[in-house]
Amino acid sequence: MKNTELLATFLEEKGIAFEQDVTLKDHCTFRIGGSVELLAHPSDEGQIKDVMQKARELSVDTFVLGRGSNILFSDEGFRGLAVHLGKAFSQVWQENEVTLSCQSGIPLSTLCEYAQRQSLTGLEFAYGIPGTVGGAVYMNAGAYGGEMKDVLLSTRHLIRQNGNWEAGAFTGEAMGLSYRRSAYSDRDMVITGATIGLRRGDPNEIRAKMDDYMSRRRSKQPLELPNAGSTFKRPQGNYASALVDQCGLKGLRVGGAMVSEKHAGFVVNAGDATCADVLELIRQVQQTVEKQTGYRLEREIRLIG
Repeated sequence: MKNTELLATFLEEKGIAFEQDVTLKDHCTFRIGGSVELLAHPSDEGQIKDVMQKARELSVDTFVLGRGSNILFSDEGFRGLAVHLGKAFSQVWQENEVTLSCQSGIPLSTLCEYAQRQSLTGLEFAYGIPGTVGGAVYMNAGAYGGEMKDVLLSTRHLIRQNGNWEAGAFTGEAMGLSYRRSAYSDRDMVITGATIGLRRGDPNEIRAKMDDYMSRRRSKQPLELPNAGSTFKRPQGNYASALVDQCGLKGLRVGGAMVSEKHAGFVVNAGDATCADVLELIRQVQQTVEKQTGYRLEREIRLIG
């Protein structure tokens, strides 16, 4: 019996919801990717620990999945387990008058809506960012002059220590928040939650600002086509979209992948794009931009599989 089959039996015995042979394109905003052997849906930290521990014991490769908004999955898929922290792991509650805590699977937009209903301001910049809190913490997501670093008080996680997965937390500088990075970047940890500090505000003004940011997104970003958000990180001293546009690359296409004609910083799935199409298009854009401007663009999208 394969190790993933043994893991499936374990999940069933533990009562942890899971699916087998799941198409990953249905679990990412790019709508690209092969299948994953197992997709688990834990509902609490205990179940996450059980899943991660057993997968390690069985030498089954794993990755943690939220809304898949900054991810490019391989055409070959992923041989192993995806741990999905989504609707089953998306609670939010108010700690005090200006502090919220939440689980990492809650969508950022849902958290923004909750804050607005509580008359709390400071999180409006995140409205419309198509990811979960876990993903936003992982990459210190930001927009319109704000970033998670501005509002995060602490983060919670699971970390493997002495052979076991144990709960931990980061506060202050330990969170390691910088441009599109955190203490969790490229580390074997699972973000489970966050505590966010906001300020009292007028709910109507908060809603107006959220609606304004969403309107700007819709007018400037190619939300009508599947994409994974900004394709490239911002190079020091310039903007990736400006460089790509300057080089006349809007509309450049490889297979079903295309540099958006609406926003040069986005590669979009213009129709049945493959991972190979996207990677080749990114390569061509990087090569042209470096040749013409001297800037080497770094990919922001995470490749899995």
